[in-house]
Amino acid sequence: MSLIPFSSQLIADVGISLGDEGKGRLIPEVADELRGTRAAVSVVLKVNGGANSGHTAGGIKLNLLPAGVVVRDARHLCIGSGVVADPRKIWWEALPLEQKGYAVFSRLLIDEHTMFSDLTHRLLDLAGEDYRVKILGEEPRGSTGRGITPAYGEETALWQIYFSAFHASREAFAHKLAQRADRAVRTIQHVYRTSAATWHAFFDTLTAAEQRANAESIELGVFTKDEFDFTRFRGPTPFTLNLDALTDSYWAAGTALAKNIGEVRELVLRELRAGRTIIGEFGQAYWLDKRHGFLPNVTASHTYTPEFFESAGIPVQRIHTFGVAKAYDTKVGTHTFLTQMDATHPLAVKLKKIEFGTSTGRQRMVGWFDAVEKGDALRYGGFQDVMINKSDALTHSGEWQGELLICTSYQDHAGKIYQHVPRNEAVRKTLQPVYTRHAGWAEDISKIRCFVDLPKNAQRYVAAMMKTTLDVAYAGESWPAAEKLPNLRYLGVGPDPSQIIKDVPATAELVKLD
Repeated sequence: MSLIPFSSQLIADVGISLGDEGKGRLIPEVADELRGTRAAVSVVLKVNGGANSGHTAGGIKLNLLPAGVVVRDARHLCIGSGVVADPRKIWWEALPLEQKGYAVFSRLLIDEHTMFSDLTHRLLDLAGEDYRVKILGEEPRGSTGRGITPAYGEETALWQIYFSAFHASREAFAHKLAQRADRAVRTIQHVYRTSAATWHAFFDTLTAAEQRANAESIELGVFTKDEFDFTRFRGPTPFTLNLDALTDSYWAAGTALAKNIGEVRELVLRELRAGRTIIGEFGQAYWLDKRHGFLPNVTASHTYTPEFFESAGIPVQRIHTFGVAKAYDTKVGTHTFLTQMDATHPLAVKLKKIEFGTSTGRQRMVGWFDAVEKGDALRYGGFQDVMINKSDALTHSGEWQGELLICTSYQDHAGKIYQHVPRNEAVRKTLQPVYTRHAGWAEDISKIRCFVDLPKNAQRYVAAMMKTTLDVAYAGESWPAAEKLPNLRYLGVGPDPSQIIKDVPATAELVKLD
């Protein structure tokens, strides 16, 4: 099919699984589609989360900055008020990108009400995990350790510090930071009951993590290893901080960004009224939303379309939502994973060689495509277009020669069928997936750019993913008219920007292949 126009100048780039769907690569595709038109992409807005959400676009790995970095003609890279941002992390990402030829600071605008996060949140994050395991005897959450949950916790407790603080006096900033540090240290010592030895080790843990994450920048000479040395913030005795060093470091990083701090809402409204397109880039995914997901394996922000308007600070209006998924499922952390493959399954062995978290490098669990999760994201969240990535990874090779499974419902021990994801996690944990089985293919599809050139079994599997998702979304009722069905706009057949099929038939025709 020819690509139909987007239904709005506002486009939400959201995940419909549990993250890691490849949302970053969507942004260059949309920008390319609209390039040269009046509605060209002008703004890419990071909507939620912080440095915990890893995106890869154009071969560049990003955490805090929007993936619009790689769209060289996107005029504005914005960080919305729904984000928690560490100013030091902005520098750690931006300077190496500038050295590689990507313009960041000339395009970057951080909203005045973006929440400022710092080392104290990371210490709270580590202490919370330590408390959960050692004191409560529970499984760890699988946090990234970037301090995101404690930073959002300050928002609900009304202790947040905004980036506008870097337009005020150093004295006022130092006072607020000292209060924040005092609360954090007291919480870590007395509420989380962290030991002195563990407290001491936190700083070494953070140093090792950031030196590892920024190894390329160190090697290129953009930063020295000392830049990522967190031990200098450790106080002379347990449960104390070197407040002078902490204040100096964050004040320097924040005030150096002062010219990049302003009103995102005015910029977005201006570009919108000029007829240009704004993409909202979301971290995590629908099933990690703090309200819609399952504790404790959720993030601390809202991860779906409505948050676009809160973070941008503009009125609710028509928006075009892009649901992004993979042709199979992955999860990282300690989630209940109903469709998880056995670790010895040949496809699991193959997929785990390519599945690692962008932010943490952690090995992802792999599983079969869960149409129940995707269908509920459509039913309760809504989306107009779909992008499915990594279909090429399912191709037969080596010991992997079997059928592909799609989860279409769940079943309990008494045989009761669940056509939607139960809201009660205790119930969900007791369920088993119900699968349909689909023939695989051996042909290399990574060089194919037209849908009709795909092997027939690959076409049928793609059709089955869409059909089963719709069957869940509209279970017990008639499907909407053909023109109102979400379409598979982009089908990824490899990791490179060029490895995308863009002529998938309209959904009403596509599902007939299944």
